[in-house]
Amino acid sequence: MASLASKPDLGVMKQVNRQFVTGVTVVTAMDGETPRGLAVNAFSSISLEPATVMVCVQRTSTTHDCLFRADHLAINILSTDQLDVVGVFAGKAEDKFREVEWESGPYGSPLIARSSARMEVEIRERLQAGTHTVFICRVVHAAVADNHPMVYSAGKFFDGGALAPLG
Repeated sequence: MASLASKPDLGVMKQVNRQFVTGVTVVTAMDGETPRGLAVNAFSSISLEPATVMVCVQRTSTTHDCLFRADHLAINILSTDQLDVVGVFAGKAEDKFREVEWESGPYGSPLIARSSARMEVEIRERLQAGTHTVFICRVVHAAVADNHPMVYSAGKFFDGGALAPLG
């Protein structure tokens, strides 16, 4: 019988995670006068009353320290016509915002054009969890567009509006 303290195999954990379908977001914040951001799939709603969400960011990310210092950040839920955007923000380019259309939100965070939904949040807690920081945030501004969301599973992107209902 396996010990309850044993660690799961890293390869198995990667396979497990590939089975989970997630949305695709770009988390953004201002670093002084410079916009920063990265692609993130570890995002979730926590509560509707009050509107609270969480996002997890790897501490080795070049955007992490900017987010950690920020009071507010934006979560841009990407749409199906933003493969170009996810490519930019999944990469390591120095000026990712040069290649995308964006505007400042009411609290100054970068909101990316063409997103399926966008929200600006106030960071309430920063929790350390292994290699990541979990940001617990209160939603202070939100908007939804008519375009379908992009979803991610097993290393591929899909049209979230084309999912087939079960039953």
